[in-house]
Parts: sequence; C-alpha cells; structure tokens
Amino acid sequence: MIFEIRERDLLARIGRFKTKSGIVETPAFLPVINPVRESVKPKELWEDFKCKILITNAYIIKKHFGEEAKSKGIHSILEYPGVVMTDSGAYQILVYGGLDVTNEEIIRYQEEINTDIATILDLPTGWDVSVDYARYTVEETIRRARELENMKRRADIIWVGPIQGGRYIDLVAASAEEMGKLPFDIHALGSPTPVMEQYLFDVLVDMIVAAKMRSPVERPFHLFGAGHPMMFSLAVALGCDLFDSAAYSLFARENRYLTNYGTLRLENMKYFPCSCPVCVKRSPSDLMEMPSNERERELSKHNLYVCFAEIKRVKQAIVEGRLWEYLEMSAYAHPSLLKALKRLQKYREYIERSDLYVKKRGLFFFSSIDLIRPEVLRHNKRLKERYFPPERAKVLVLIPDSETKHTRGRKYVRKVVLKACEKFNLSLNDIHVCFYSPPFGIIPIELSETYPLYQYEYAYPPDAETMEYVAERVLEYIATTPYVKVIVLMEKGCWSEKILGMLIRRAREREIKANILTLEA
Repeated sequence: MIFEIRERDLLARIGRFKTKSGIVETPAFLPVINPVRESVKPKELWEDFKCKILITNAYIIKKHFGEEAKSKGIHSILEYPGVVMTDSGAYQILVYGGLDVTNEEIIRYQEEINTDIATILDLPTGWDVSVDYARYTVEETIRRARELENMKRRADIIWVGPIQGGRYIDLVAASAEEMGKLPFDIHALGSPTPVMEQYLFDVLVDMIVAAKMRSPVERPFHLFGAGHPMMFSLAVALGCDLFDSAAYSLFARENRYLTNYGTLRLENMKYFPCSCPVCVKRSPSDLMEMPSNERERELSKHNLYVCFAEIKRVKQAIVEGRLWEYLEMSAYAHPSLLKALKRLQKYREYIERSDLYVKKRGLFFFSSIDLIRPEVLRHNKRLKERYFPPERAKVLVLIPDSETKHTRGRKYVRKVVLKACEKFNLSLNDIHVCFYSPPFGIIPIELSETYPLYQYEYAYPPDAETMEYVAERVLEYIATTPYVKVIVLMEKGCWSEKILGMLIRRAREREIKANILTLEA
C-alpha cells in the first residue's frame, strides 16, 4: 500500500491511499456501524453524508450473519459501496471478558467476507490493569501479529497492526517498536477509550506520541475509539490519520447532543446552535416529543454532521498551515484538553522536526502557551547554531517590537541608532541592531523580514511568562556574543517598560554593561 502525503502541518497529514473499494483521504473519521442496531444506515452514510469509509465489527458480523456474510460479502450485507474496515472484535474482550474465536478464525473470516481493511485479533490492554498483565497483552498481541504472514491468503486486503500497552507508556513504545518491524499497512493504537472517558487527554498525548515516534512514518496511523469531535484536532495534530467512533450513536441513545466544543443534554436545550439538516427543521422540544427510536435516529444524524464538519475544519486548517491555532482554540473547550495541549511542551522537538518550515500564511500568537510552537523553538535553535553577528559589531542596540511593528521601520531604526551614537559617543560602524519581541525572543535586523519573523501577529501586551521567556532569550544571546556594550531602547507606554528592568538587572548581574536609551530630547 502506498500512502501519498499531500499536505502537512505539525504531525498532521492530508494523505490518500488506495483500497480495492476506493481511495481513502485522510484524516478520516470512520463511523462505527453495529449491523444489529443501526441508528443510521450505511447506505445513508454514503448518500447523505458522502462518507467514503466506515468500520464495523467482524466478530459481530460472524455471530449474526455467519455464512450469509461469506456468500454475499460485507459490502452487500451492509448495503454500502464504500471502503469497509473491520475490527476483529477484540474490544469485546474488555466488555465481556473473552471471545469464542481464535486469531486464525477471525483473520480467515475477514478475508472471506471481502473486507477492505482488516485487523488481527489483538488483546486490548484496558485501563485498570497491572503492569504484568499489560506486558502480557503486548506480548500476546505481537505473537498473534507474527502469525498473520502465514495465515493470510489474500494480497488485496490492507492489514492493521494494533499497538497495545495502555497507560504504561514504555510498553506502548515497545509494542510500537516491534509492530513496526512487521509487514503491516496501517498501525493502530488500542485501548484509548477508558483514557478518553476519564478526560485524561494528557495521558492520551503520551500514548499517541510514544506509538507514533516508533511507527514507520510511511504507514497511516489509526486511533481506535477516538470519541468526541472536540478532540479530533488534537488527535490529528499528533499524527492520527484515521479514527473511529461510536459516540455519535451511543450519545444519541442518552439524548446527548454533540458540538465541536462539548456535549449538551437535549432536555436542557432551548435552541440548537447548529444549522445541519436536522437542526434547521426542528427545535429541541420537537425532538423531545418524538418517540425514543426516532429521536435517537435524528440525534445520531446531527452528531454525525458535527463529526464530519469538524474533520473538514481540521483539514482546512492543515491546508492553510494554521492547525496550531485551530488546536489552541479547540483546547479551550475543556480544561483537560488545555492540559493536553500544554503536554506538547514535552514533545516540542519531535513535533518541530516534522513541521513545515514555511507555511502559506502568517501566524497568530495569543499567549505564553504559544511558546511551545515549532516556529518559536526552530528560530531559537537556528539562532544558536547558525547565526553570528557581524564581526565589526561592538555595541548591541536592542529595540522592542511594537504591535504595529513600526519600530522595525528603517527611519525609526536610523533615528534610534543616531540617538545612541550621539548619547554614548559611538561610531555607526560599531552598532548592531536587534529587536526583542514576543514570542520569538531576539530577532537580528538582518533576519527581521524573513518568514516567520515578520509575518505574524501577537496579542499584546505579552503575559508575564512570555516576557520572562523573551528576557531569557535576549540574555542568552548576549552571553554568547562579543558585544562590549548593550543599549536598550525604552518606549514609554510600550510593553517593553515592564521587561526593561528585568533585562537591565539581569544583564548587570552577568557583568554586561547595559544602558537605557529613550528618544525624548
């Protein structure tokens, strides 16, 4: 299988791969279909939602349709012409404690029902288990994965290699390492559902990154049971190309109405904050008056519209190179999501290596949380590794950035430099100008119009953490350069007034001569 990448942002990819039933574009949301209880029929997913891929449970198909599914094929049973992925049914082990089927039987059955994407019978780790049991699930899943090569008979089915380990991150890493050595087409992270049900999104970040870092980059990555649309942007930003969820239907049974920022109880709603075909025709009270089965069906359809719309928003953000900004906005939907976003600090170097150097638009920075962004890390790494000030430079003149960037204008800079020469009896040839700016820290004048050091907007004034960061980057720069004097411009009424004392004090603590310059006569 060839996975073609068309767009990238952070660890996210817009890609495509071919199956025998059609082309799948990623990132893709796969609705889970229970063939025994369909609140929305697969045919409707294809016709009304333009859904090109779904997932169903091979074990349930075997139990309820047996030989019929083998003779007709899974597409005919579901009445769905698109791409069908089948899970082995292993999740039932967590629910019911076991399955009366072997790995070989479920592998063979998935081939016989003509599925497009199939999964071995892995052993899910679950959540509240000992490390010894978790290690057993990893080892047993790998053992079963190694059996596939000798058991499969068809070459036109795409196979999924599940990664287990649960909340034991070292086991997730070990599982991914071993699975990556086997000839699978797709890898999938198992056992995330209990983590998401408890809103432990920071733990989910650790699990996904541990698996992604050790999985072959050319293979799509699937997240089993991704759940709520409010976390889709997080999953995609971490490199999840495919994810499935039954939440659209399960929530509907409980009168729960999905939005991309949370879940609402239908009985507590007066207005629908949505313009999907379900919501424009009816009010919350209309749905409450319906028979329960009809209400479940309508709510399921609304929930699906929300899920598919969210995927499109995420994909558009990738195309525009603004996935971080969309991820940040989405993170404020719930404190646990914001906590998860902050956890990316731990993996910022890994993310930076995969992120594009130049994007199609300028960047928006809002607060100190944006110090995690790849662009900020990359600038400071390159400044240390690749930049040297001019040899002639003896005096550093530091000019604060302004909201309008007027302090970067040539006339303004010349005015500052001439004032510095006059006040401190300096030669123009001795002076080197740098700007200090949130969130990048220090920007030499030679680089001040290169991407992204000019093509961004910042929400002034900077918060305390950002000012601390800027001050440290400035002092770090000064400490590694041969200036004999530093002159810091103070603009009254500017954010730099707050940081000025910090810069001067710390410079003098490090025995760097530092002076303040103002433009007043």
